[in-house]
Amino acid sequence: MMRLGFVLLTFCAALMGCAVAPAQERRPIAWDGLGQDPNRAPNRASNRPSVSKRRAPTHTAAESGPNQERERVLGTLRPYSDAWWAVHDEIEAENDRQLGTKLVICPRCVQSSPPSEDVTGSIR
Repeated sequence: MMRLGFVLLTFCAALMGCAVAPAQERRPIAWDGLGQDPNRAPNRASNRPSVSKRRAPTHTAAESGPNQERERVLGTLRPYSDAWWAVHDEIEAENDRQLGTKLVICPRCVQSSPPSEDVTGSIR
């Protein structure tokens, strides 16, 4: 009976090692601003000022958006005129450029070489 108990205990101990989840990599968690910040270590909580006491950095007109001046000019132009479309296209190009700097596409998701024949549909 003692031998069976020892074998059972050894078997359970071996299985318990398989059931333990591996340590997760520490990554920032999205925080909505309510409650305690999950990304901040508990021992450093008193070193930082509270959210309400922090000041937002002041931005100049150029930092707040390169399209701000263009949008002001766009409002003064006659809608859908040639000049209006030129300014509109500049605004859209700047928005696309800003999005391109923020957008990250997985290299495996982008097809590296074009297909040999003209096809329509998904790349997968």
